[in-house]
Amino acid sequence: MNRQAEPAGTALLPGIVMALGEEPVFRPGDLVRILARSPIGHYRVPAYLRGKTGTVEAVIEPAAIDNEQEAYGRNAGAKRHYYRVAVAMTEVWPDYAGPEKDGLRIEIYETWLERT
Repeated sequence: MNRQAEPAGTALLPGIVMALGEEPVFRPGDLVRILARSPIGHYRVPAYLRGKTGTVEAVIEPAAIDNEQEAYGRNAGAKRHYYRVAVAMTEVWPDYAGPEKDGLRIEIYETWLERT
């Protein structure tokens, strides 16, 4: 599919054409769960966030290679997206006593997220 990419907001980014398989899976506002897998070796998702839910705030453009696979020389150049995900502090710490609007923002690679 030849489509222009959508950046963090909703406007189109002129000049960027998506390659087959590089279309973002998630959009801002989507509810996601951070996978709770425990891979051996190189990974970039903090243990305290695995299994937690959050909301996609932004799609990070352009698509990037999978740094976990690249660390072992297994990526072969395939690209997917990072997403800025907002996680409520009460999701991370159930006894959190601060304001309800408080949250944590993290950028997570697509292979670590699933739709809720």
